[in-house]
Amino acid sequence: MALSLKQAMARLPLVAILRGVKPVDVVSIGRALVDAGFSIIEVPLNSPQPMVSIAALSEALGADILVGAGTVTTAALVGDVKQAGGRLIVMPHADTKVIAAAKAAGMDVIPGFSTPTEAFAALAAGADGLKLFPAEANPPPVLKAMRAVLPGQVPVLPVGGITPAHMAKYRDAGAGGFGLGSALYTPGASAADVAAKAAVFVAAWRALAA
Repeated sequence: MALSLKQAMARLPLVAILRGVKPVDVVSIGRALVDAGFSIIEVPLNSPQPMVSIAALSEALGADILVGAGTVTTAALVGDVKQAGGRLIVMPHADTKVIAAAKAAGMDVIPGFSTPTEAFAALAAGADGLKLFPAEANPPPVLKAMRAVLPGQVPVLPVGGITPAHMAKYRDAGAGGFGLGSALYTPGASAADVAAKAAVFVAAWRALAA
């Protein structure tokens, strides 16, 4: 049985965002992330040959790791991601057509939002979680206010500029996890570099969740 988003979030609710990763590097980086405790890995579609990287990760890591695509901006891309082996769709926006396409394909989907209107529209369309984006423009007090009206069981993951130092205030405001970008991976980083940064993020989350 393939790992679902809910199961992966229960293990460790941190999404590794590998923007700019190349297929030649992606498997070693993916394995370093898994060794650090990550279960959710996203390859943004504005990376070089993203479908090749998604296919490589899916094959190498298997059904017990949730691999998917980020920066999915149109419904037409959903089928391409699924064909490559991706099982998660992550979006920068709350386009209900993309959400519906992902759910019709049997995939988990996390759309982006920055207002309650976007959040509730995404949930009505079938979203499995919500990505607060960009987090830089939505500080913890904003999340706290929106969290008061959003369904409690829906995880909200701030994304954008998140470092280990940012996590506590967002967690206190109701964040259910985080998407981690350039503070975890930048193009050209080695698997060892990513492993070291991943360990710091995992330790920071586990300290907050304890």
